[in-house]
Amino acid sequence: MIADRMQGFQASGIRKVFDLAQKIKNPINLSIGQPDFDVPDEIKREAVRAIESGFNRYTITQGIPELSEKVLQEAKTEHGIICNSIMMTSGVAGALTLAFLVLINPGDEILVPDPYFVSFKHLIKLCGGDIKFIDTYPDFELTPDRVLSSISPRSKILLINSPSNPTGVVCKPQHIIEICEIANKHNLLIISDEIYRKFVYDTSYQSAGKFYENTLTCNGFSKSYAMTGWRLGSVIGPKKIINEMIKLQQYTYICAPSFAQMAGVKALDIDMSMYIEAYKKKRDFVYNGLKDRYKLIKPEGAFYLFPQVPMGTDEEFATRAIEEDLLIIPGSVFSEKNSHFRLSYAASFETLERGINVLNSMSLLH
Repeated sequence: MIADRMQGFQASGIRKVFDLAQKIKNPINLSIGQPDFDVPDEIKREAVRAIESGFNRYTITQGIPELSEKVLQEAKTEHGIICNSIMMTSGVAGALTLAFLVLINPGDEILVPDPYFVSFKHLIKLCGGDIKFIDTYPDFELTPDRVLSSISPRSKILLINSPSNPTGVVCKPQHIIEICEIANKHNLLIISDEIYRKFVYDTSYQSAGKFYENTLTCNGFSKSYAMTGWRLGSVIGPKKIINEMIKLQQYTYICAPSFAQMAGVKALDIDMSMYIEAYKKKRDFVYNGLKDRYKLIKPEGAFYLFPQVPMGTDEEFATRAIEEDLLIIPGSVFSEKNSHFRLSYAASFETLERGINVLNSMSLLH
């Protein structure tokens, strides 16, 4: 009855933790990968205005021009993106799904840095692609040497996620430039997942789309504007690829949600710097609270830390944390290794302090 392609799929480890959270009376929830602030009021009002004025029907498949043009202009002005073709998608997940379906033939080799976002692995397998993981432990840096040593004659796509979920590591600007040169030499397409691009704290951010034309630059509104449930994303890239993705979207997602597109136009005018500064303070608070007891890399972006477990496996450690009402994600959800765990600091300072206390008490038990 069930198609063979589903054999390799398991329920997301993140969703399992979400389910557990419902059973704990007062959980210390450091598992959630979404902002703890709400959508700014100006954006909400624009969405309501769009709905009440009747903007509730399908839009054109590639998205309304006033939004796509504004997103493209921002990408060019702020990050130097060189491609001119754009489409709006149902979140970055929608963009990645369309891109993989359009680009991957069975047997194509896709280079994926490990750790990786959970959906990359399963979507690539769904399309019949072969994954070659690029081991970035222990510093989680995607370096030119690591990329170069992973390339084979079957390599077709390099996936970049910077800032990274789950590690929070941001690709160094010089590394991005050199990786683009390698990709050009070996005729690789780069797919750059930049959903956390606004959340960069201590370094300058460079996009591969600035240096290499054969790049699909994926971004969205979920993290930057807390619009996670509104499913609004974008992808900029070579015209030939974007046209094929638009063609496929006609038969799948149809279009990104209409009201969210109108609200997205307004969102791009909102200054989110105070939210980003708040996350930088939370990053420092959690990092400083754990660094003496845990091996961890100080993240330069996103809102995650990826510490090494002090004993046992990641799942054993996460299970013990649940006994203390603390919800974290085992690192093997995002990796081929089982030595780390992910925590999100997208939470109140009170919750973060409770989490730090539990984690430090657990490290003493070792």
